[in-house]
Amino acid sequence: MNLSGSCHCGRVAFDLDAEIAEVYDCNCSMCRRRGGLLAFVPREALTLRTPEEAAGTYRFNKHHIAHRFCPDCGIAPYSEAADPRTGAPTAAVNVRCLEGVDLAALKVVQIDGASL
Repeated sequence: MNLSGSCHCGRVAFDLDAEIAEVYDCNCSMCRRRGGLLAFVPREALTLRTPEEAAGTYRFNKHHIAHRFCPDCGIAPYSEAADPRTGAPTAAVNVRCLEGVDLAALKVVQIDGASL
Protein backbone atom coordinates (compact mmCIF):
# COMPACT_ATOMS: atom_id res chain seq x y z
CA MET A 1 0.00 0.00 0.00
CA ASN A 2 1.38 3.42 -0.95
CA LEU A 3 0.72 6.12 1.62
CA SER A 4 1.84 9.75 1.87
CA GLY A 5 2.80 11.47 5.07
CA SER A 6 4.22 14.72 6.33
CA CYS A 7 4.57 17.10 9.19
CA HIS A 8 1.90 19.81 9.52
CA CYS A 9 3.57 22.40 7.27
CA GLY A 10 4.94 19.91 4.70
CA ARG A 11 8.63 20.69 5.17
CA VAL A 12 9.18 17.01 6.09
CA ALA A 13 7.30 14.76 3.66
CA PHE A 14 7.58 11.11 2.71
CA ASP A 15 5.94 8.16 1.00
CA LEU A 16 5.42 4.84 2.76
CA ASP A 17 5.06 1.49 1.01
CA ALA A 18 3.59 -0.67 3.78
CA GLU A 19 0.42 -2.30 5.02
CA ILE A 20 -0.60 -0.98 8.41
CA ALA A 21 -3.03 -2.99 10.50
CA GLU A 22 -1.48 -2.60 13.95
CA VAL A 23 -0.03 0.42 15.72
CA TYR A 24 1.67 0.97 19.06
CA ASP A 25 0.65 3.45 21.71
CA CYS A 26 3.73 3.84 23.92
CA ASN A 27 3.83 5.49 27.34
CA CYS A 28 7.53 6.45 27.37
CA SER A 29 8.34 10.05 28.23
CA MET A 30 8.55 11.04 24.53
CA CYS A 31 5.52 9.20 23.11
CA ARG A 32 3.31 10.13 26.06
CA ARG A 33 3.87 13.82 25.33
CA ARG A 34 3.82 13.52 21.54
CA GLY A 35 0.62 11.44 21.39
CA GLY A 36 1.66 9.50 18.32
CA LEU A 37 0.54 6.08 17.19
CA LEU A 38 3.51 4.19 15.76
CA ALA A 39 3.79 1.65 12.98
CA PHE A 40 7.16 -0.08 12.66
CA VAL A 41 8.33 -0.79 9.12
CA PRO A 42 11.61 -1.61 7.37
CA ARG A 43 13.44 1.68 6.75
CA GLU A 44 13.48 1.04 2.99
CA ALA A 45 9.66 1.24 3.01
CA LEU A 46 9.94 4.96 3.81
CA THR A 47 11.03 7.25 0.96
CA LEU A 48 11.65 10.90 1.73
CA ARG A 49 10.10 13.43 -0.67
CA THR A 50 11.96 16.29 0.97
CA PRO A 51 15.69 16.58 1.72
CA GLU A 52 16.84 14.65 4.78
CA GLU A 53 18.32 17.93 6.06
CA ALA A 54 14.80 19.41 6.27
CA ALA A 55 14.18 17.38 9.44
CA GLY A 56 15.74 17.96 12.81
CA THR A 57 16.87 15.06 14.96
CA TYR A 58 16.36 14.53 18.66
CA ARG A 59 17.95 11.69 20.66
CA PHE A 60 17.44 10.93 24.34
CA ASN A 61 17.97 8.17 26.89
CA LYS A 62 20.31 5.65 25.22
CA HIS A 63 20.51 7.71 21.98
CA HIS A 64 19.66 4.68 19.81
CA ILE A 65 16.63 6.26 18.13
CA ALA A 66 16.77 9.29 15.82
CA HIS A 67 13.44 11.03 16.42
CA ARG A 68 12.87 13.13 13.28
CA PHE A 69 10.84 16.33 13.55
CA CYS A 70 10.11 19.50 11.61
CA PRO A 71 12.00 22.54 12.93
CA ASP A 72 9.22 24.81 11.62
CA CYS A 73 5.95 23.26 12.84
CA GLY A 74 7.36 20.89 15.47
CA ILE A 75 5.56 17.75 14.30
CA ALA A 76 7.50 14.46 14.57
CA PRO A 77 6.33 12.20 11.71
CA TYR A 78 8.86 9.36 12.05
CA SER A 79 11.88 7.98 13.86
CA GLU A 80 14.76 5.80 12.70
CA ALA A 81 16.83 3.14 14.45
CA ALA A 82 18.22 -0.36 14.14
CA ASP A 83 15.84 -3.13 15.18
CA PRO A 84 17.34 -4.32 18.51
CA ARG A 85 16.57 -7.96 17.64
CA THR A 86 17.96 -8.08 14.09
CA GLY A 87 20.00 -4.92 13.54
CA ALA A 88 17.94 -4.14 10.43
CA PRO A 89 17.27 -0.44 9.70
CA THR A 90 13.76 0.35 10.93
CA ALA A 91 11.40 3.32 10.84
CA ALA A 92 8.70 4.08 13.39
CA VAL A 93 6.08 6.11 11.52
CA ASN A 94 3.54 8.22 13.36
CA VAL A 95 0.38 7.06 11.55
CA ARG A 96 -1.36 10.26 12.63
CA CYS A 97 0.89 11.95 10.03
CA LEU A 98 -0.30 9.70 7.17
CA GLU A 99 -3.04 10.73 4.77
CA GLY A 100 -6.11 8.55 4.37
CA VAL A 101 -5.52 6.11 7.24
CA ASP A 102 -8.66 5.12 9.17
CA LEU A 103 -7.31 5.15 12.73
CA ALA A 104 -10.48 3.49 14.08
CA ALA A 105 -9.80 0.45 11.89
CA LEU A 106 -6.35 -0.19 13.35
CA LYS A 107 -5.53 -2.53 16.21
CA VAL A 108 -3.87 -0.43 18.94
CA VAL A 109 -1.33 -2.22 21.13
CA GLN A 110 -0.32 -0.59 24.42
CA ILE A 111 3.45 -0.59 25.02
CA ASP A 112 5.02 0.06 28.41
CA GLY A 113 8.03 1.98 27.14
CA ALA A 114 8.26 3.86 30.44
CA SER A 115 9.55 0.67 32.10
CA LEU A 116 12.25 -0.07 29.53
